[in-house]
Amino acid sequence: MRVHRAWLVAGVAFVAILGAAGFRATPGVLITPLHEEFGWSTGEISLAVSINLVLYGLTAPFAAALMDRFGMRRVVAAALTLVALGSGLTVFMGASWQLVLCWGVLVGLGTGSMALVFVATVTDRWFVRHRGIVTGVLTAGGATGQLVFLPVLAWLAEGPGWRVASLTVTAAALIVVPLVWVFLRDHPSDVGTTPLGGPAVVVRRPTTNAAVRALAVLRSAARTRAFWFLAGGFAICGASTNGLVGTHFIPAAHDHGMPQATAAGLLALVGIFDVVGTVASGWLSDKVDPKVLLGVYYVLRGLSLMVLPGLFAATTEPSMLLFIIFYGLDWVATVPPTVALCRKIYGADGSVVFGWVFASHQVGAAVAAIGAGLTRDHLGAYDLAWYAAGGLCLVAAVMSLAVRHAGSHDGAPAGGQDRTRDASRAH
Repeated sequence: MRVHRAWLVAGVAFVAILGAAGFRATPGVLITPLHEEFGWSTGEISLAVSINLVLYGLTAPFAAALMDRFGMRRVVAAALTLVALGSGLTVFMGASWQLVLCWGVLVGLGTGSMALVFVATVTDRWFVRHRGIVTGVLTAGGATGQLVFLPVLAWLAEGPGWRVASLTVTAAALIVVPLVWVFLRDHPSDVGTTPLGGPAVVVRRPTTNAAVRALAVLRSAARTRAFWFLAGGFAICGASTNGLVGTHFIPAAHDHGMPQATAAGLLALVGIFDVVGTVASGWLSDKVDPKVLLGVYYVLRGLSLMVLPGLFAATTEPSMLLFIIFYGLDWVATVPPTVALCRKIYGADGSVVFGWVFASHQVGAAVAAIGAGLTRDHLGAYDLAWYAAGGLCLVAAVMSLAVRHAGSHDGAPAGGQDRTRDASRAH
């Protein structure tokens, strides 16, 4: 039986996300080497991480609009090239502002252009059947990238040096560019087929400027309560994952005497279990109320972060391994139900709305990254940061459960979409 072209597109998208994830895995690995070589404080290095995280998020909604206007293939290929450029130029830096420029600005823009909005766009265009589970698998691609790159990057940073680690990421991103250009296609109609499990779709590329459209969708969505609940919850999601654990887990473990390579290995284990958790979450999002899933995920994450400060030790204890498994299953399990809610509430504009929701995720991550760094600088420990993040996760659970799926106000599409879809398309 012939395999539907949608699976090839999803496979290429997975590899592209995998390649971009390499540099996303490096902040925690490079904080200690950069501090030791240049004498930069944790706060200074965390500033570059914060800018990276903010741009990673703020670029997303504009990238979604650009993908509608110019196509996924062009945007993703350009984004990977930008990631490679920013990563490669770090080997020449000698001042902290150069770290901000390369690691913060260039890599932030590049990775933001193919962040989770890329996942939402691929699944929106190519899948009707299996949409939830494909969203989960593609989202897990970022965690898989962490799994593949993190232990290697940690070994390189401690052995040959952090510059070799940066150049390794550059090479990985560049290798993916030809695959994207040759195999990725923007719409099923481009190759004479239909979305998997759905009817033919009439596609009209938007003529509106991408930035104008992204802002128009934001203005419309911002008039709904659901948007603010989703954005607020996802900001806390970012603060409690990328911003805090992704950036500061390794140096926090190192503070307690754990070797950096060992801590990086634990963080890579989070990636292993995240793959399982995210794929399962995608499957559940097709069957269970997404807002209920979000509420459960945030409660479990909050409780786990509150016990983390007592688990750090110089060696890997069973209690820490239990935390890694539990937390890993929940790491980005929040993404499939959040994408599903954006699609249900905002219809054809769902991917752009998710881009703005994801922007809030990264703003939250940026605040947590620099806040935790300053906490470590001034208090000598990260404990307060872990407790604060855990409490915020409980707030996110309440916000998620308050989201309305539909209704005369919150259920209205955001507008501003130039494409027409078949009315029978599943939501």
